Amino acid sequence: MRTAAERLRRGLAAVTTFVILWLLAAGVRADLVDPSTAVDEVSALKRSEAAIGRELGNYVFRDSELNTVSLSQFRGKPLLVNLVYTGCSRACPLTIERLSRAVEVAAEAIGPDSFSVFTIGFDAAADTPQRMRAFARDHGIVESNWRFLSGDRATIDALAQDLGFSFFSSAQGFEHLAQTTVIDENGRVYRQIYGADFEPPALVEPLKDLVFGRKSNFTSLSGILNRIRLFCTLYDPASGRYTFDYSVFVGIVIGFIIFAVMGVLLVRSWLRNSPLR
Repeated sequence: MRTAAERLRRGLAAVTTFVILWLLAAGVRADLVDPSTAVDEVSALKRSEAAIGRELGNYVFRDSELNTVSLSQFRGKPLLVNLVYTGCSRACPLTIERLSRAVEVAAEAIGPDSFSVFTIGFDAAADTPQRMRAFARDHGIVESNWRFLSGDRATIDALAQDLGFSFFSSAQGFEHLAQTTVIDENGRVYRQIYGADFEPPALVEPLKDLVFGRKSNFTSLSGILNRIRLFCTLYDPASGRYTFDYSVFVGIVIGFIIFAVMGVLLVRSWLRNSPLR
């Protein structure tokens, strides 16, 4: 037993020595990690959720073609805002890929002209219009309603404050919350979508509510049609797409008819048995 235990200790010591030497050879040092710059997820989420309902300022950016773009130009329909930095090799590329998929599904479900998308580089010194253009090209983003924007440090900081978006400098570049924000037609934060890996409904459902739900005025034909679209545009996990399912609407109509008929029968029964007759 002592021999076996001794062999185990020697083996563990050898493995530990190997790991330490490998880390030193790779240049990894514990003192490079500054805990004060790490994102506190709990605080970051609280800050993000506190931004819901907040109106964004009218900030001005430059797009990848050096055109001036202001947020006020995009009032009147929903806007998706996603902050990234082009030097990121982990969360940001995955977020863009997932967002691209969700935007494609949303365009099919509610129409590509019913919303806009902004991806904004928050590393103001490095995320130039040229870098943002290359970032979009590298990820195959070609949608006409999607703009990749750059801004100065003061603008980025002010926008991040409005959005409740947290980011800090770190040895690896930046630590930041993976967040995509849904802005309503009035320029207010409506919903936050977290994580780099999310399914299309996380984005499409709030867009459906803004595009169809808020415009559902039963005094107009367009409002009635929007209400039908809201309830009948359903996600199919098997295909990963939204489909327009009339059966939901038919079920609602049949239920309303049954309710109305029962109401009529109850009223007739009450009238027949009423002591006032």
